[in-house]
Amino acid sequence: MTRSFAFLLAIAATLAATAAPPSDAWTNLLPGPGMAGWKPPTGDWQMVGKAVQDPANPKKLAVEPGAGVITNGPKGRTRNLFTGKAFGDVAAHIEFMVPKDSNSGVYFMGRYEIQVFDSFGKKGAYPGIECGGIYRRWDPKRGKGKEGFEGHSPRENASRPPGAWQTFDVEFRAPRFDAAGKKIANARFVKVVHNGKVVHENVDVSGPTRAAAFGDEQPTGPIMFQGDHGPVAYRNIRVCPMARKP
Repeated sequence: MTRSFAFLLAIAATLAATAAPPSDAWTNLLPGPGMAGWKPPTGDWQMVGKAVQDPANPKKLAVEPGAGVITNGPKGRTRNLFTGKAFGDVAAHIEFMVPKDSNSGVYFMGRYEIQVFDSFGKKGAYPGIECGGIYRRWDPKRGKGKEGFEGHSPRENASRPPGAWQTFDVEFRAPRFDAAGKKIANARFVKVVHNGKVVHENVDVSGPTRAAAFGDEQPTGPIMFQGDHGPVAYRNIRVCPMARKP
């Protein structure tokens, strides 16, 4: 065996070891019927067959009956939605759509938010508010003008126009705790890909971001979809628990 051939075999072995998990390792979070599989109560969230930006009002959604898409109801404002299962280290594929000027968010473990926002052609008012941003933390004790901190803007604005379907592909690492329950490592967004563009890599989050469902930190938690900030639709939500690494 030549050295070059051995080198190529070594590369192939490395790629195989780091390849994405097989498709059967992924779980579809929209199996239906209706809102089956989500933690009740689910408020006005509903499963529909199609959602588009309303031609009569670009700040609303129009829907058609069927299955495969969830929206946060006819008013576009309802309670937040939680997965029935809890996750720690996880990979997730999420497709979403917001109409003009609307706002939602995906909270990993119900605590750490990737912002969903109509950011097309817009500059964020502060770090983390942009679509694909890691939303900022909040502490009123820090003083006026300093309450929001640790927001992380995406590397670039990858947003599509309102009414267009968009994608997130996220690798998330849960916080780590020692045997006594003391946190020894922060939660981390290992990678966030927005519409095929890498917008974050290895960003630590020292605690729950603003409007999180929980103020503490735990080894696992549900994924939360924000439903009270404006109309939003989600589809093709798939998750894959990742093998825990040190």
